[in-house]
Amino acid sequence: MSDYFDNYEHLLFERKQQGILLVTINRPDVYNATNARLHWELSRVWNDISDDPKTRVVVVTGAGKAFCAGGDLAMVEGFYKKAPELAATMKEASDLVYNMVNCEKPIISAINGVAVGAGLAVALMADISIIAEDARITDGHLRLGVGAGDHAAIIWPLLCGMAKAKYYLLTAEFCDGKEAERIGLVSLCRPRDEVLPKAMETAEKLARGPQFAVRTTKRALNGWVRQAGPIFDHSLATEMLAFFHDDVGEGVQAIKEKRDPSFPSAQD
Repeated sequence: MSDYFDNYEHLLFERKQQGILLVTINRPDVYNATNARLHWELSRVWNDISDDPKTRVVVVTGAGKAFCAGGDLAMVEGFYKKAPELAATMKEASDLVYNMVNCEKPIISAINGVAVGAGLAVALMADISIIAEDARITDGHLRLGVGAGDHAAIIWPLLCGMAKAKYYLLTAEFCDGKEAERIGLVSLCRPRDEVLPKAMETAEKLARGPQFAVRTTKRALNGWVRQAGPIFDHSLATEMLAFFHDDVGEGVQAIKEKRDPSFPSAQD
């Protein structure tokens, strides 16, 4: 593997034929949850992929049974009422979204299992998303007591419409792969064992295509996403602001104890 990818710890890179790069999120013992290092890696890898002359198309998936189960609770607790940590994380969360949008190469997500939070951002900001029928996804931010800031405001209304976006983002309910495809949140849904093969088949189709045309078509279509940039920036700022509210302490504790939260702001 080239020097572009030598310094990554939690992402595996495998070159396939025809310039396809397979990227695997690799913390399977914790369902590929993002710690501080992985969050940083997911924010910057798209620039390295864009600059890599050997890559035409990238496929991203998760090791083991999950795609990416969102942020480590230890990492999330480290943000609580801590401005410097939140400022750094806010920049990374912004970079993750915008670097995927601006990556010259088409990105395909093979969503092989649960996807939450930052993991769901990677899954849905991909240009083409292919999900397992039994995979469960949720933005999940409201469960923690913060706004849906990572990616949802910029892309969900474009993908599935405002009514469905508001329902799933405000309730933080899970939906499975079949429902995600039905409402237009993902490109395709397949049985779990067909997800990665279908993603690779699609990647091969794009890799054999006219590369300038493929890349400029992606760039043009993402003009729709860029128009929502100010909406995303606002949602991300208010997500970070919520970490100074006592609701987050209760949200973290409820997740730890596997119970429904009792948010202070919702008490009489």
